[in-house]
Amino acid sequence: MALHIETPLLESRPLSLASGRSVWLKMDVLQPPGSFKIRGVGAACEHHAKNGKRRFVSSSGGNAGIAVAYAGRRLSIPVSVFVPETASDRAKSLIRQEGAEVFVHGASWQEANERALEAIDAESAFIHPFDDPLLWNGHASIVDEVVKAGISFDAVVLSVGGGGLLAGVAEGLTRNGLEKTPIIAVETEGAASLAASVKAGKLTELPAITSIATSLGARKVCERAFEIAQAGPVDCVTVTDRDAVDACVRFLDDHRVVVEPACGAALAVAYAHADRLTRYERILMVVCGGATAPVAQLQAWQAS
Repeated sequence: MALHIETPLLESRPLSLASGRSVWLKMDVLQPPGSFKIRGVGAACEHHAKNGKRRFVSSSGGNAGIAVAYAGRRLSIPVSVFVPETASDRAKSLIRQEGAEVFVHGASWQEANERALEAIDAESAFIHPFDDPLLWNGHASIVDEVVKAGISFDAVVLSVGGGGLLAGVAEGLTRNGLEKTPIIAVETEGAASLAASVKAGKLTELPAITSIATSLGARKVCERAFEIAQAGPVDCVTVTDRDAVDACVRFLDDHRVVVEPACGAALAVAYAHADRLTRYERILMVVCGGATAPVAQLQAWQAS
């Protein structure tokens, strides 16, 4: 049995009214570890477990690490997660709650990732948070489930951090004959590495992450995500941190579900930037989730 669950697909009356479009929500916030990450992470961990690996090592600012820790517990394989100094206490607590070891290193994910790679030995598998075909294949199941449910859509809205979700959804669209479906790729200002790369015409690294949406905090997207953005119908949209936080709070009121700003960025397109949706009639929005921003944190951000 897969480590992820098939998540609900809901028509959102509030987001449909806000955007003037029919909006369908793929509720991956309801995955057991709290985000879509378990789809790809679970697939990768199961692959490595079958191939005899006896330890998982990962680097993550939060949700990927939680997913690896969850997968390791389910598979009875020990896990070490390397997080940057920017990782929240809540993220570290949720990783430890699944029984994994947490190591804090470096000011950014890149530095934590370098230390994680140094910790690999012959019996360990490295579980990358976003740049791995095993992950993309797992994330593609989002589209498989929507197609199986018989719901048609003419655009997909999703958040972009390192680009793993974008790569997975693109793969899912292709394998279901929907490769011409536009993807609206949303980032927050201060974490918009995909938009910067598309604008520059080459893979570009941000000097730093200045957004509160730390789950989107990859200074450079994976090469596959950049290729997809260049080759396919991908529309890069950037929203403010305020847009993302306000969207989280509105979504909590509208759907009684807490998501973090990395997910709120995508929701903000319907709530605050509906002009980017005027060409479409039925929108599939990936509610990617995120377990690292409790309600009190959202309220503090909104008040600041």
